[in-house]
Amino acid sequence: MHQWFLSYNGQQMGPLDQAAAVAQATKDPSGHCWRQGFAEWIPISACAELRAESAPGGQLAPTPPPAAAMASTGQRADVIDYRIFGEDMQFVEVELDPGESAVAEAGSMMYKDAVVNMETVFGDGSSGSASGGFMDKLVGAGKRLITGESLFTTVFSHAGASGKAKVAFAAPYPGTIVPMTLSNYGGTIIAQKDSFLCAARGVQIGLFFQKKVMTALFGGEGFIMQKLTGDGLVFVHAGGTIMERDLQPGERLDVDTGCVVAMTSTVNFDIKPVGGVKSMLFGGEGVFLATLTGPGKVWLQSLPFSRLAGRMMSAAYQKGGSKGEGSVLGGLGGIISGDRGF
Repeated sequence: MHQWFLSYNGQQMGPLDQAAAVAQATKDPSGHCWRQGFAEWIPISACAELRAESAPGGQLAPTPPPAAAMASTGQRADVIDYRIFGEDMQFVEVELDPGESAVAEAGSMMYKDAVVNMETVFGDGSSGSASGGFMDKLVGAGKRLITGESLFTTVFSHAGASGKAKVAFAAPYPGTIVPMTLSNYGGTIIAQKDSFLCAARGVQIGLFFQKKVMTALFGGEGFIMQKLTGDGLVFVHAGGTIMERDLQPGERLDVDTGCVVAMTSTVNFDIKPVGGVKSMLFGGEGVFLATLTGPGKVWLQSLPFSRLAGRMMSAAYQKGGSKGEGSVLGGLGGIISGDRGF
């Protein structure tokens, strides 16, 4: 079972097994909780697992990160509960109270309860754009179009009068779903333009322009990235395994440009040449590396989708020739082995 850590006003408890954690959470749900697999501390009241009888878990009791101070007032985004399932092909199940809503990329829904209504809207579906006029909605939609996303997002709302309702969103390719509470990171996260999966209603999806021309041209994520702002939960998807790194002031990390998933607004993102001409031409790492300089937090992915797509394309059967693993029979060998049809 999972080993849980609970925090109340800076006083930490744990590790606790599932039963003890559920008992303590029932007794006092005012604190925050963490277990292995969580990207950050979350409110106990927002953790569905601590209201359940049991949950799947691991064996070890890792050291939790420092508990973050959460604002008790001024919450603008809906406060939603969630649970992430799976290891390599993940999906997130969001639990809504009556009147609560989640916003997601068009086409990312996996399933929903019948009481959950879905509405396609212009722009990011945030409460600000929803209450604005036509021009506000048009501007929001235009921002999404510039970042390469659909003009529309889908809002999923609990339309019932009581009880809980669930809606789930699936990742578009193998990887990891990372939950982030924006209020824990100064209200802003800068992310690669196709990483947003879903969020609590109230989170705004805007634009982040690279100010340096060279970084914009060769930084891997182009001139435009997504800026996620607000104080609610947002779910970001990345390829492969996620690594989180807290950078100290002045600390620099050199990263393959495609492996940068997200960063806090305090991190400086720049590029530098990978090395000499030989390294550029034959090193296989491209011409430039991304440089991330603290202070701040960064999220890196082990398998960028562009790398996965490139390998799939290079392994695909090409008409008029074969890119087999050195087979002297070429395409005929693939047919004989059953790897390809006629």
